[in-house]
Amino acid sequence: MAMFWIQFVLVLGAVLIGIRRGGVALGMIGGLGVSLLVLGFRSAPSEPPIAVMLIILAVVTASATLQVAGGLDYLVQLTEKMLRAHPKYVTILAPLSTFFLTVCCGTGHAVYALLPVISDVALKTKIRPERPMAISSVASQMGITASPVAAAVTFFLGFAAKAGHPVTLIDIIMVTMPAGIIGVLAAAAWSFNRGKDLDKDPDFQARLQDPDFKKNLDADVTTLGKEISTTAKISVLLFFAGVGTIILLASCPQLLPLGLDKKPIPMTTVVQFVMLGYGAFIMFSANVKAKEIAHSSVFIAGMIAVVSIFGIAWMSDTFITANKKFLVENIGIMVKMAPWTFAIATFCISAFVKSQAATLAITLPLGLALGLPIPLLLGLMPASYAYFFFAFYPSDLAAINMDRTGTTHIGKYLLNHSFMIPGLIGVSVSTVVAYTISQVMF
Repeated sequence: MAMFWIQFVLVLGAVLIGIRRGGVALGMIGGLGVSLLVLGFRSAPSEPPIAVMLIILAVVTASATLQVAGGLDYLVQLTEKMLRAHPKYVTILAPLSTFFLTVCCGTGHAVYALLPVISDVALKTKIRPERPMAISSVASQMGITASPVAAAVTFFLGFAAKAGHPVTLIDIIMVTMPAGIIGVLAAAAWSFNRGKDLDKDPDFQARLQDPDFKKNLDADVTTLGKEISTTAKISVLLFFAGVGTIILLASCPQLLPLGLDKKPIPMTTVVQFVMLGYGAFIMFSANVKAKEIAHSSVFIAGMIAVVSIFGIAWMSDTFITANKKFLVENIGIMVKMAPWTFAIATFCISAFVKSQAATLAITLPLGLALGLPIPLLLGLMPASYAYFFFAFYPSDLAAINMDRTGTTHIGKYLLNHSFMIPGLIGVSVSTVVAYTISQVMF
């Protein structure tokens, strides 16, 4: 027992130090943890998540190519047209837009270009910007578990296949998509009347006395004047064609050739070559330079995710495999009696790990070791998003900075910030719905 707790402290310490350092440090310190477990505690190293890393590389490369081609700008412009056409419903339409933008692109980083527009639409409609801004930031991250090309979804797909309990991509989306939409709508409904209207907010009215503040509010923020090239529009069609091809092949595996084992090629492999292929189509059609792809924000964020998952998943799996007997004997009974408690553990880990894929890399091996079935783990998947809890994620900080009225904020006591209640509502509702759907489906 003493050996288990020593290793546990080591693994937990590595995670906390990695989080504190940020970026690729989580992956490198995870690798250091593997070294200590293997060389210091003589644990057998598990297999690193190679297939998952390759999937993320392929999807991120295609998404980054779309960004450089101007495709993301086109999607943002289309969304702005819809929001400005129905400004009174911005508190509902904005989070649904950011949710589906993430679903389409596989990354929540696409939300940054849309946040200033959401704030501007709300302000000009005299709606408190905090209402749509906070839930829009939350919804952009909730869309990750519902995206067929997101790292978290592809990680779950690869993990389930490796564990010998495969689920299809369609199975995952059928659980997480409706759960995510219902969760977003529930949080948006709560946000509809949150806070005081701007004309009744004493803090906002006091800030209006500052001429510079008032002048800043009069600034016009829009993407509608930006010219979108034909190649940018084609790049969007090509990217969606790639996503559609993956969904088609996942739905009709008989279309796939047989591998050496006489079975259809696994979807973990299909996602890799399909997204790389369509990324090449986008590159050729838009004449995108390879150097620009490698320097894009989407590509950089994706590479950080790959390194993080490489180290942290490898370390976690090595630790859990070495201590599987102890975990099953001491925790397994409790979790089996109340499996929903595993969602709480997942949520708590995600509050510190700024990646749903990295969170799942830590929790899924533990859940499997505890005897939880893959369908149940799928139902608890939305609980892997909790990094709104401390409001330190870039999209939350961006929402605060892009709300020119200052209504979207971090409170005096740190945790009483704008994202807390929308996040808790959205994640809890979507987890309950996903859990229910998974129980019915499987």
